[in-house]
Amino acid sequence: MKILLYLLAAIRAILVFGGMAVYMLVYGFSCIFVPHSKSRALNLRKHYLKFYCIPILNIKIDKVGDVLDTPALYVCNHRSFADPIVLCRYLKAFVIAKAEVMHYPIINKGAELTGVIWVNRQDQHSRTHTRSKMVQTIQEGFNILVYPEGTVGKEKHTLPFKKGTFMEAAANEITVVPVAIEFKSPKDMWVLEKFLPQYFYQFSKWKTEVKLTFGTPITHKSGESLHHQAYEWINGEVASMQKDWSQAFP
Repeated sequence: MKILLYLLAAIRAILVFGGMAVYMLVYGFSCIFVPHSKSRALNLRKHYLKFYCIPILNIKIDKVGDVLDTPALYVCNHRSFADPIVLCRYLKAFVIAKAEVMHYPIINKGAELTGVIWVNRQDQHSRTHTRSKMVQTIQEGFNILVYPEGTVGKEKHTLPFKKGTFMEAAANEITVVPVAIEFKSPKDMWVLEKFLPQYFYQFSKWKTEVKLTFGTPITHKSGESLHHQAYEWINGEVASMQKDWSQAFP
């Protein structure tokens, strides 16, 4: 039985990453006739996730709330490498991602094509540059998605949020939208160090169940207040999601 499940994960990997490569090739060819733009690339990613990637991985999403019609900063707790797959099914946004992902074949090219801002969390200059790029991107009319825990949370409660993003949002009068995500199975928590073993651990099961809630937009002149409100809401929503549902945190 376990062999069959790992075979399922392997077939899914071939289809998901092969399909990603095909999507990029077709998009590149289309740019001969229609110029590349950020909006086109974001639409490409949303189409790939909605109609191809998520069905193949058999991710079942219970979503509450909607994205805004105006550009905003979306902040979410971080559970799994699959988090952006789930969120970007609904949200067209530039994702702030750790620099290590730049070394993941195919994924890195897909991310760069469809909207990513790399950050080296250990480098102060990189973090400062990322916050500046975040503000610029939102002012240009695009959403930003960030995981302010700074790493994957494996505990029942949300990890403390880094404050820099919220301070920048307050200083530039940027709307913050808190987002909560929770997976049902303990296999969906990122518990292994390397991407490939985690992928096979996570997707060698038939179905992945996840809850996703977009919260009420927050605006405030105080970064501390933005930080506190977003954290408290997300932590409370995650606790509500876990109740009588989560197998990871029963």
